[in-house]
Amino acid sequence: MAVKIYIIYYSMYGHVARLAEEIKKGADTVEGVEIKLWQVPETLPEEVLGKMGAPPKSDVPIIKPNDLTEADGVLFGFPTRFGMMAAQFKAFLDATGGLWGTQQLAGKPAGIFFSTASQGGGQETTALTAITQLVHHGMIFVPIGYTFGAGMFEMEQVKGGSPYGAGTFAGDGTRQPTELELSQAFHQGKYFAGIAKKFKGTT
Repeated sequence: MAVKIYIIYYSMYGHVARLAEEIKKGADTVEGVEIKLWQVPETLPEEVLGKMGAPPKSDVPIIKPNDLTEADGVLFGFPTRFGMMAAQFKAFLDATGGLWGTQQLAGKPAGIFFSTASQGGGQETTALTAITQLVHHGMIFVPIGYTFGAGMFEMEQVKGGSPYGAGTFAGDGTRQPTELELSQAFHQGKYFAGIAKKFKGTT
């Protein structure tokens, strides 16, 4: 049976969604895996989103907490808010209390990817503070480490991401993920899919 990997994200302006798409492309290159994209529910009213200049949501399906039990591995993506995950994603995780009570996610591999406004805006703290969510569920955090190779040491251009996972900088919202950032996201998808297969025992 195929290894099921869910890529679950929240994206207000599209930056995290773009990373999610590229992560899926990378994961799709690994044989024997089935990848699905999900969004978490929005918590802000349409009126507020409109005033914030947020574009309409894509047609990626909205996930419910119990859907997580079907996945063999999960990648969580979110923008930062003051160095931590956005409230929309936290609200989704807060709704997984039933799964926590029965430890239905324990032992599942999980990865993280993210977007921040600036270089000092949380490329590491956003991931680091998110790990607590995984720990309480008994999930196994799978970082990319330095497996992206030379791209991890790039100094000639601004690049998001860290050993924790792929990332991008949104700036004022107009900056889009660069080719290097997308390459790192692709790598994360491929790398994570390989790890998830090992956990499932289908090498």
